[in-house]
Amino acid sequence: MAGTRLFAEQGYDGVPLSAIADTAGVNKAMVSYHFGGKRELYLAIVTATFADIVGRAEKLAVSDRPAAELLQELIALVAETATRRNAHFPAMMLREVLAGGKHLGADTIAYPLRVADVVRRIVERGVRDGSFRPVDPLLTHLSLVGSILFFFATTDLRKRLVAEGRLRANASDQAGYVKHLQDLLIDGLVARRERSGQGEGTGS
Repeated sequence: MAGTRLFAEQGYDGVPLSAIADTAGVNKAMVSYHFGGKRELYLAIVTATFADIVGRAEKLAVSDRPAAELLQELIALVAETATRRNAHFPAMMLREVLAGGKHLGADTIAYPLRVADVVRRIVERGVRDGSFRPVDPLLTHLSLVGSILFFFATTDLRKRLVAEGRLRANASDQAGYVKHLQDLLIDGLVARRERSGQGEGTGS
């Protein structure tokens, strides 16, 4: 969507409604007619993207599958939305976060909070059943979302640095990064009872 790309490149305050209309190939009145104005368009983009994530994420939260498997799938789900479904959304949201979320209303901010609650429910269940070590669910959520947001928001920069030979080519491997993040978070959360038991029985 033209609006998402412009908001990602210039931020909410840097994009006049006329620029969105010009990029979309329509007149400004048409954008206002369909969305009500720039702010309404902005909120519609955020709401639609998060609603897609939340709808699928909350199904994971009530599943009886292993917590590690659910968290792994949640990471893939968020990453998919950040790439194939709305490639400019991570940069747009990173700008919004840096602005303190001032352009988001109470109804809109409820969506990312619901994603955080899904992480909480999965992590707390893993801690209860002993598959996860005791961790702070909110910090886990921030680690997950923050990592994905930054990686995909900096895609164009990394591609340029790869083309200049200043980064390795795999720095732009999106699937590889998602797998790396899944392994990193899940491995860091899994309870280490067996390993600690082995360590206690060894040594000089």
